[in-house]
Amino acid sequence: MSLRTAPTSSPTSAVLPSPSSFSSLPLLLAMAALAGCAGPAPTHRGEAQVAPMAPSEVGQSDVNRMATLGMQGNLESLLRLADKLYRRNPAEWRKTSPISRDAALAQLRVAVDTRTPWPELQGRRDIAALSLALGPDFKGDRVAAFIYASADMVVTAHGGKTSFYLTDSLDAQYIYNAARNIEIAVWMLSNRRNAAGQPLLLADEISERERNLSFEREFGKVIGRLDLLSSVLTEKYRRAVITYVQNLLGGTFLQFLPVR
Repeated sequence: MSLRTAPTSSPTSAVLPSPSSFSSLPLLLAMAALAGCAGPAPTHRGEAQVAPMAPSEVGQSDVNRMATLGMQGNLESLLRLADKLYRRNPAEWRKTSPISRDAALAQLRVAVDTRTPWPELQGRRDIAALSLALGPDFKGDRVAAFIYASADMVVTAHGGKTSFYLTDSLDAQYIYNAARNIEIAVWMLSNRRNAAGQPLLLADEISERERNLSFEREFGKVIGRLDLLSSVLTEKYRRAVITYVQNLLGGTFLQFLPVR
């Protein structure tokens, strides 16, 4: 980006900027750069959605409900990423379904929802399946294998469940580890090369003609949900201890006030 002054008829006709205008020049340049690089602003704002009440929610605490909604959001994000990856890597979905991309996505969704083992992962689950799916020599549908393995790893970190109730317990450390595993997997996806020296999968793109970071944003949502749940679980036990101590202190020091 270059700045040019408008041509003038003679040197004496040029208007010099005042000294005060130079102080705002960096700000003007920054605004111009942002205007040149920024894409169109989001137009669809939508509204908050409220899920219909289900009888089973009676058996859920606030944390249980949060974990359940977080799991639903994470699985939907992963399947959304599968669709995006299939669009950029059409050769992959053809390994699963010769019919269409939608048919391949439908098969993957059923496998994720029912936790049916994905055949190309050779019986491996969670992090072992992730390692195989992101291996340079993997020959199967890498999109399906990667998304299935990621989903299986996230569900495993939640004790193998997708809905949570008062009788369930969640380990904050396992969920925290799941977030870090997603970060590692995204790094591998961006930096590893297959046997032919090509990227494992085409995902984010930053070039002169396109700036597509939608993959990074969607993966970021999954990581954010996992980290938030891990923090809430840790805080839950901390607050339980604090409440217990407060109750003890209240019973020790609070006294009735005289009424006569």
